[in-house]
Amino acid sequence: MLEDLLRKPKNQKVAVLLALAGTVTPLAGLHKLYLRQYGWGVLYLALFSTPIPRVASAIEAVWYLLQPHEDFDRRFNSGVEMGAMASAAVKSGLPPEQVGDIATALRELDRLRQDGLMSEYEFEQKRRQLLDRIT
Repeated sequence: MLEDLLRKPKNQKVAVLLALAGTVTPLAGLHKLYLRQYGWGVLYLALFSTPIPRVASAIEAVWYLLQPHEDFDRRFNSGVEMGAMASAAVKSGLPPEQVGDIATALRELDRLRQDGLMSEYEFEQKRRQLLDRIT
């Protein structure tokens, strides 16, 4: 059950709320633990008697809040997404090398989008075409 919870995609709003909670309670760092940044989470909890974790939590709450949803997903849910894609590939019966080729193509598409060589619309169309091969 804990393993399933760790694999689930992380929600941006929950991360913001946990970071905000860390600004007013001694439990600063729960947002780091939630986002699978265990070392940082433990460090924040260890420094609870100083103002450092509270200030950092406030800054991170604003950062998470202002971050576009796609950037948040790319940063904190990328491994989860690839795990879900591999799981779907096993169900569809695709050979592992084809799944690897699709994952590589998705990473290349993302790189093109980040470099400004592809619009968000084009990226989404191509991404859906690639993912449709799996499902």
